[in-house]
Amino acid sequence: MFGSLLALLVSLLLVGLTAMTGARFRPDSWYRELSKPSWTPPDIAFPIAWGILYLLMAIAAWRIYMAEDSALRTASLGVYALQLLANAAWSWLFFGRKQIAAALIDIVLLLVLISITIALFSQVSTLAAWLMVPYWLWVALALALNGKIYRLNKA
Repeated sequence: MFGSLLALLVSLLLVGLTAMTGARFRPDSWYRELSKPSWTPPDIAFPIAWGILYLLMAIAAWRIYMAEDSALRTASLGVYALQLLANAAWSWLFFGRKQIAAALIDIVLLLVLISITIALFSQVSTLAAWLMVPYWLWVALALALNGKIYRLNKA
């Protein structure tokens, strides 16, 4: 029981560290001045959505970690870790460096890594894979938004 709780706490810590880049590099006056599509979600939607998504991600990874040790489990967690890095990089690229094109490349990579993660997770735990689907959907929306912002603000 203690090992399971500790694993869950570590999983929450890892997504928390990822979330810290979103907290560190946030929308500012530069972002507010960008041309954005009419379907851009309101600012309040982002912290709410990400809070829920990070919790679901942490539970999904915890379920995979708690599964029987195997090469597939290890591969699943490895790709999951890579997608966390790509996730963390996006806020730094977009809001921190103000590099819309670089952030667009990163978010394409992120969506690919999430897709691979879901495929791998599904072979270890169907529930863990499904817990990642809302994240995939939100990042797909973010990709479309990033792409549209890029097109609207090309110099």
